[in-house]
Amino acid sequence: MRGRTGHLAWYRTDEAAAEVAFLHGFSDSAQCWEPLIRELPGVRALAIDARGHGESGLPDEPIRYDAHRDDAALVLSSQPGDGGIVVVGHSMGAMAAAHLAASRPDLVRAVVLEDPPTGAPGDQHDEPWSEPSWLADLRALDLPSRIAQGRSNDPDWAADELEPWAVSKAQVNPQLFGLRFREAGPLTDLLAEITCPVLLIHGDTERGSLISAEYAERCAQAAAGEFRAVHVAGAGHSVRRDNRPQYLAELTTFLDR
Repeated sequence: MRGRTGHLAWYRTDEAAAEVAFLHGFSDSAQCWEPLIRELPGVRALAIDARGHGESGLPDEPIRYDAHRDDAALVLSSQPGDGGIVVVGHSMGAMAAAHLAASRPDLVRAVVLEDPPTGAPGDQHDEPWSEPSWLADLRALDLPSRIAQGRSNDPDWAADELEPWAVSKAQVNPQLFGLRFREAGPLTDLLAEITCPVLLIHGDTERGSLISAEYAERCAQAAAGEFRAVHVAGAGHSVRRDNRPQYLAELTTFLDR
């Protein structure tokens, strides 16, 4: 079931109230969660296209994590059902999920953070940014070539990950890079405000993970509520794609708690 709330596109697995909401990373889309969601039979899921990604629109305003937070809150508030939902986010989506959990405990009953950025200390400002060269290079390719590039870059990914990943790159709105961007503040500061259970999943920094074992320990010390960090050895930034079986095991255990 697909729909829109304001400028935001989303899909739900059925018409019943969703139990778990998924927020994707930069340059991905809601469709990129479909391979994982298919492995969660019986879980009523909702996945949202972030602004400027997938089929969502792009408001003419700076790109900030509080805007991503408010976008998610807008969609979740419009969905059927009462009580909080589990929010699962990857990278950009994980930081948005952390902002949401910190500010809207009425909407979020637990949160899963897949390799979020650590954020930056000090005051943050709206700054110009530009399209990364790796994304521009991918967008210049046709779909079969993007799929082939993904297979070459990440040969261990399951085959069903490649097409949604490749499609999403062409869906990124290039006007995104004409807007100003504000970096997030420290993840540890957000964790100090989150009272619901948190599961942090990360990989190896030498393979591209943003979270080190040392930083995960800092997160544990900062967390105000129940917190667990899981290191998936051999995984990089896209933990669920690099090791879907372990990611699924950790996620389902957390959802069943």
